[in-house]
Amino acid sequence: MSVGGIGSTPSFLTQSLVDMRSQLDTLQTQLGTGKKSTTYAGLGVDAGLVVGLRGKLSAISGYGDTITNVGTRIDLENSVLQQIDSLGSSVQSAQSDPFQIGANGQTTGQASAASQLDEALDLLNTQSGDRYLFSGRATDTPATASTDQILNGNGAQAGFKQVLAERNQADLGANGLGRLVIPPASGSQVSLSEDVAGSPFGFKLAGVNSTLTGATVSGPTGSPAGITVNLASNPNPGDAINFSFNLPDGTSEKLTLTATTDSPPAAGQFTIGANAAATATNLQAALTTGVSTLASTSLSAASAMAAANDFFNVDAGQPPMRVNGPPFDTATSLVAGTPANTVTWYTGEMGTDSARGTAVAQVDDTLSVSYGVRANEQGIRSTIENMAVFASMTFSPSDPNAAGRYAALNQRLGAALDNPPGQQSIQDIESQLADAQTTMQSASDRQQQKQSTLQGMLDSVEGISQEDVASQLLTLQTQLQASLQTTALLHQMSLVNYITT
Repeated sequence: MSVGGIGSTPSFLTQSLVDMRSQLDTLQTQLGTGKKSTTYAGLGVDAGLVVGLRGKLSAISGYGDTITNVGTRIDLENSVLQQIDSLGSSVQSAQSDPFQIGANGQTTGQASAASQLDEALDLLNTQSGDRYLFSGRATDTPATASTDQILNGNGAQAGFKQVLAERNQADLGANGLGRLVIPPASGSQVSLSEDVAGSPFGFKLAGVNSTLTGATVSGPTGSPAGITVNLASNPNPGDAINFSFNLPDGTSEKLTLTATTDSPPAAGQFTIGANAAATATNLQAALTTGVSTLASTSLSAASAMAAANDFFNVDAGQPPMRVNGPPFDTATSLVAGTPANTVTWYTGEMGTDSARGTAVAQVDDTLSVSYGVRANEQGIRSTIENMAVFASMTFSPSDPNAAGRYAALNQRLGAALDNPPGQQSIQDIESQLADAQTTMQSASDRQQQKQSTLQGMLDSVEGISQEDVASQLLTLQTQLQASLQTTALLHQMSLVNYITT
């Protein structure tokens, strides 16, 4: 019979040592990492929960990065808008400078306006990273052409100054009377009329009223519209007649002519003649002079404002508009400019939808913000075109109406730069961008709270208690040490140890 040796190491003791060693390694890893396991498999039934929590935390981190990036872009947009608004205010302030024409045919303020326009256009081409901020969806395209191209043209492409000059010819007409016809008096009758029905150019007759004794006034009537004044007798000194005109930029003007016995009469007066026919001749002459002066001043300024709207008011359905000529002084319509013959100042994406919607960022699971901007938005465009008008107009020291035209221009520019009611302003755009920032800040605050809660849940699932693990580690080390000692003794034992001598 064979007898097994007592010194043989039972297999269960060896396996127990292996298991204890594995537990020791696991506890040491947990103590070093602070985690229950470095793999999802080691988490058991909690693995799915951990995957879900980590996914939510990753999404929050992504939203945070988006909020940071978009916040930087909006900060830049607001900074640019504030500077452009400030430049517009500077141009407005320069209009109060004395009317002193330099060698270039402009005032000091006008010369400064050209530099300010250049700065404003450069600001509109601001980038955040490789993204142009004021080009709508065309983020890889500058928002505007260069200042030189916009004002002076580019080869065969006409710039704003050429469009302005052509429009001025069309509005003043060949006779300088703002496209009005004032024939010589016929007996005791004086008349004036528009030259062409339906033309967008020049003065449009809006009304007439009279306190002239014995006079019969009619109009505006007919096509083209006309006004007739019949003098049945001589008026009395101080009697007056008022003509009202609508101008191309939407403004209106009045011309008042007062009867006087003075000869020659002062500006705005006509001399009472020996009879009604002589008085009518004097009235016609005063009317012609008054209309000519008004055309050289108010109409010329209004024409410049209309030309700016024709050139700068561009979008997806509206190209720059030009006078349908030559000849320009007898033109009767506008025509759309083409890429071949006219500079388009705004070179970004053109659309008819909201500019804000051209850049949208998801900042929460169910929340997004819109922060796109197009440089051709009314609030921005209005400032640019008014600066361009001021920088482009020139005056001659020998022109007796230069000061009057400058004053009429400043009146219109001042009103336009004051943000007329009902018209989008730069501040409106800033306010909408500020709303987006507020929305993002609120989302960020909520996400920080949510992140703290989720992180706490994640730590409780996959984290460990350092004290518990350290205690388990010490206990296991003691057990392992005792097991190793026992195993060693068992290895040294044999049957001889049990045989007595």
